[in-house]
Amino acid sequence: MTTIEGAVVLVTGGQRGLGRAFAQEFLQRGAAKVYVTARKPDPSDDPRIVPLPLEVTDADSVAAVAERAGDVSIVVNNAGVLRSASLLHGEMADVVETFETNVFGPLLVARAFAPILAANGGGALVDIHSVLSWSSGAAAYGASKAALWSITNSLRIELAGQGTQVVGVHLGFADTDMVKTIAAPKISPADVAAAVADGLQQGAAEVLVDEFTRQVKASLSGPVEGLALNFGR
Repeated sequence: MTTIEGAVVLVTGGQRGLGRAFAQEFLQRGAAKVYVTARKPDPSDDPRIVPLPLEVTDADSVAAVAERAGDVSIVVNNAGVLRSASLLHGEMADVVETFETNVFGPLLVARAFAPILAANGGGALVDIHSVLSWSSGAAAYGASKAALWSITNSLRIELAGQGTQVVGVHLGFADTDMVKTIAAPKISPADVAAAVADGLQQGAAEVLVDEFTRQVKASLSGPVEGLALNFGR
């Protein structure tokens, strides 16, 4: 269970879309400060919001943010990319970029901030996955989210000794610019952020944001044919 009131939060990719919703939700629940990152961050008029430059695939950039944000007690690994190229026929560079950003980037952040969270009482690490972690046919994006899910589950074990709550978040498509061209039902970013904040406060290890995601998770022990998605073809 993590207390949000008075907490200092870091949200990667925190100036747009889902990341902006996370920042707003944490502030509404009493967070003292929220660091929001972007490759080229915009200034903020809110003194509680501190924009920081970050390239999650660059270890030096991650280290610089960790040095600047040593008072953080909640880390939200939200930054990510969506490339629709298939694993066999897409550009290999897109596959590599997807894994660098969606898998190794969050791991770099987790490694950099684990000692900071420990020093600040344990805190919480939140990793944003996807319902596509559990489906076939979602190309490099789904594969990267499946890898991050596995990493999150392992980090939960490795960070348990220092009292860090590790939360894996699964959801369908949130209504953001990143997926605006995808014709699918979309979830309000504010609803996603509220569900994650509730999960933190309730001590959850996993947050399944929407009913579709809950149905897919429940079906994992059954036949998988119905889970295949024609994505990125």
